[in-house]
Amino acid sequence: MRKLAQSLVIAAGLATLAAAPFAIAENTVMVGGQSMLPSKDIIDNAVNSADHTTLVTAVKAAGLVDTLKGKGPFTVFAPTNAAFGKLPAGTVETLVKPESKETLTKVLTYHVVPGKYDFKALQAEIKKQNGKASLATASGGKLMFVMNGMHNIQVMDEKGGAANISTYDVVQSNGVINVVDTVLMPK
Repeated sequence: MRKLAQSLVIAAGLATLAAAPFAIAENTVMVGGQSMLPSKDIIDNAVNSADHTTLVTAVKAAGLVDTLKGKGPFTVFAPTNAAFGKLPAGTVETLVKPESKETLTKVLTYHVVPGKYDFKALQAEIKKQNGKASLATASGGKLMFVMNGMHNIQVMDEKGGAANISTYDVVQSNGVINVVDTVLMPK
């Protein structure tokens, strides 16, 4: 009986070890009540987040789905539904109209930085650039980054607005998402 128990413990341990590489490879972050799987791309994960339905609708209206499913790497500073809710009444409804596609595209691509910038990479850029990092966006604008305490980074737009990153390092197959609490606006 004792040998059987030992065999079962060893078998269970081996099964755990065998599954470990897959668990590590799929190290997920919860966003909008869903696991964001590193094996999926930015779009395939974002559509599952209950906190990003407005962003997904806007990305579709702007025709950026294929772009954000591309090879990358991209860093997306993804505003939540609540962030879009801070905009003046009617702004989102106006932006998703076909006649506003150019403006919507500029706003959305302003939230995308080519490359992969997780917390450590952003922190390193801030340090390298003497406390205030500037990164070029896919729209041709600039976002500025500063430390706001030891473990928070604040993102500032060209109009003087600021957002805090509420969830860092949501790794994707084609980049990384950092969730922000405010929509950033280009010039």
